[in-house]
Amino acid sequence: MRHREPKETLLERVQFEAKAKDGGGTLSFEAWGYEKEGKTIVTRYSMAYINRGLYRGDHGRVLGYDNTHGEHHRHYRGSAETMKFPGYEALVARFQAEWRDLARKQRRK
Repeated sequence: MRHREPKETLLERVQFEAKAKDGGGTLSFEAWGYEKEGKTIVTRYSMAYINRGLYRGDHGRVLGYDNTHGEHHRHYRGSAETMKFPGYEALVARFQAEWRDLARKQRRK
């Protein structure tokens, strides 16, 4: 008998405006997946920091992570690079640290 994975559902979709003191712009997170044996399995995700004041290309996406096109990759000011996936929670933490670092640098200017 063939074992099927549970149906993928939207786990999280959050979008909010960053305060000006935090660099401004929009932060968005989206994750899809399913629950299995009490664990959350993330199958698709997208995180983005949009700020046209910092970068006008790529629809204003300064920083982003996603796993579209069958690979995990990081976007930064118009370029994209394939990366190893450390797990969803670790990647969210990395994204938040990078975004905060960008905001700190912006405030210094």
